[in-house]
Amino acid sequence: MMQLSEPAPAKLNLSLHVRGKLPDGRHALETVFAFCTDGDRLEAEAANHMALAVVGPFADALQDQDNLVLRAAKELRVAAGVGAGASLILHKDLPIASGVGGGSADAAAALRLLTRLWGIDPKHASAVAPKLGSDVPACLLSMTARGEGVGDALQLLVDPTIAGTPVLLVNPGTALSTRDVFAKWDGNDRGPLGDWREGRNDLEGAARMLVPQIGEVLDWLEQRNDANFVRMSGSGATCFASFENEGARDDAAAACPSNWWHLASFLR
Repeated sequence: MMQLSEPAPAKLNLSLHVRGKLPDGRHALETVFAFCTDGDRLEAEAANHMALAVVGPFADALQDQDNLVLRAAKELRVAAGVGAGASLILHKDLPIASGVGGGSADAAAALRLLTRLWGIDPKHASAVAPKLGSDVPACLLSMTARGEGVGDALQLLVDPTIAGTPVLLVNPGTALSTRDVFAKWDGNDRGPLGDWREGRNDLEGAARMLVPQIGEVLDWLEQRNDANFVRMSGSGATCFASFENEGARDDAAAACPSNWWHLASFLR
């Protein structure tokens, strides 16, 4: 039986500006999404039913959660009027609730993978994606893009300096709820997002109140040789640094404290 595989690349917010609230109560965002060459991985083969197995270093953390992969599969099946099922295996290598879009990336991978497996029009995946979460449309593309609205109004961003950049992702080992971080945001609009290099992450202060170790991670990354851009991603607690070259990134990865999770990768 044919088995298909699809990557679920880790998502980074190169900048994230919170501009206030929308009429529906959600937060108005301006952000630049970038994606790594590494992340989770999803496999599927045809079946008469829907089933999901989760394996990998962070599999246990998902056992008691409403998994977005199954939600995505079920929503897509309804939207496309498909009667078939799928047997899915999620290789969970990214920490959960970590600001790198793990769940959203997994859901987006499910939409892409099942579009191929079931031979359906990709428009169904695009229609379902916003219902699953504000980051899922960006993760469905997995291409560098500017996001507005709640992050789901996307415009592809052509920036030749991004692709191929060596990056190191570091997480202090603490899950952080996006809802809790937004609840701590101080409500101040600090202005629009222009060039992402000159931007900021408006959620960093709130995240650091909840997980003070984020400050330690950012300080540590700032001190690495040839680290040229350091920021927290999303609502945290994962932070990242880009590097002048792969060797400098690998040196930083080798020096990362053993109680912190890290991932050495490249931007796509």
